[in-house]
Amino acid sequence: MIPHFHRRDLLKGAAALAPMVVAGRAFAAPQAGSRLLVVFLRGAYDATSIVVPTGSDFYYQSRPTIALAKPDLANPKAALALDGDWGLHPALKDSILPLWQQKQIAFVPFAGTDDMSRSHFETQDTIELGQPIGGSRDYGSGFMARLAQMLGRTDRPISFTDQLPLCFRGDPAPVPNLALANVGKPIDARQAALIESMYGSKGQLAQSVAEGFQVRDTVFKTLDEEMKAAGRGAVSSKGFELSARRVGTLMRDQFNLAFVDVGGWDTHVNQGNATGYLADRIGELGRGLAGFVDAIGPEAWRSTTVVVVSEFGRTFRENGDKGTDHGHGSIYWVMGGGVSGGRLAGPQTKLAAATLNQGRDLPVMTDYRGLIGGIVARQYGLSGDRLARIFPDARPSDLSLI
Repeated sequence: MIPHFHRRDLLKGAAALAPMVVAGRAFAAPQAGSRLLVVFLRGAYDATSIVVPTGSDFYYQSRPTIALAKPDLANPKAALALDGDWGLHPALKDSILPLWQQKQIAFVPFAGTDDMSRSHFETQDTIELGQPIGGSRDYGSGFMARLAQMLGRTDRPISFTDQLPLCFRGDPAPVPNLALANVGKPIDARQAALIESMYGSKGQLAQSVAEGFQVRDTVFKTLDEEMKAAGRGAVSSKGFELSARRVGTLMRDQFNLAFVDVGGWDTHVNQGNATGYLADRIGELGRGLAGFVDAIGPEAWRSTTVVVVSEFGRTFRENGDKGTDHGHGSIYWVMGGGVSGGRLAGPQTKLAAATLNQGRDLPVMTDYRGLIGGIVARQYGLSGDRLARIFPDARPSDLSLI
């Protein structure tokens, strides 16, 4: 792991052209060229609460309490119209909707992997490895490491994670990793003790305060255990919001191939709709991505692609706890100054009980390896044989996104 970067350490002018040496690898400031950032939402985000099938009556029948209202300019809590069939979560009005209007973001529904385990860990590994399902896995060879090797001298990778992720394992040259600050933790024991001391050691109010902290801790631990496990140490969405500008600055000045993971998406209970837990997380994510776009600057943004993925989707129907459970198909995002956006890309199907995977989830119609393979093939001009070394036994999907 490399030390945290600080704004004062980022050099300007001619000094910024000097090579940077990290973990034995020299990084020169990139010339005009392509940049790729993969954002992994660990925990399986509920895609159909973000890119909402507002044209589907089946959606509203399936989610009586957590559905977002149909687009309505008079209702600030309603979904924002993307087209006649889909809407966007209102928490993204000021961050992601402008990119849609500028045709710099596309959404790819019914996307994912053919891994049917519904295990966070197994499916996260599946995506990061980029290897065929069914055979033995080589955990020493991630798809971004193989891509970095294909890029050769133009390769300037970095992982914005606490530890080097599986997707970057296998690159012979060490890949630096930079941990983003994790914020949003509950009140620690010292702070709780100070608050309790304000109310003395006796009396009904003091007892209520103490019991309140005990209940809070119990609830937090119960609901947080699976969330943390599914997140595998990923930065929180609030942490990403606060740090995304740093990511943009570093990719503008130093790096051109990057990975970041954002945790907190395993919403089994009380996920909410226009407001609530999930709305807060997606708002933070949207503001973080908008901050990244602003920090990387218009020139670099024109040659930058951001792909937002998650290990799998969630059940189409809400559960008894007003949340959603582990599903299958998801909705991926593709952003960039050169992206042919403002559209829902890839094959789609009408949402109905008969078209759901196993009667419960979105089906997968665009394989993640095909999606990312098609993007990098266009972005880096990779031939078919070189692409096959990145994603073995996978055919690239040309969705004309770049």
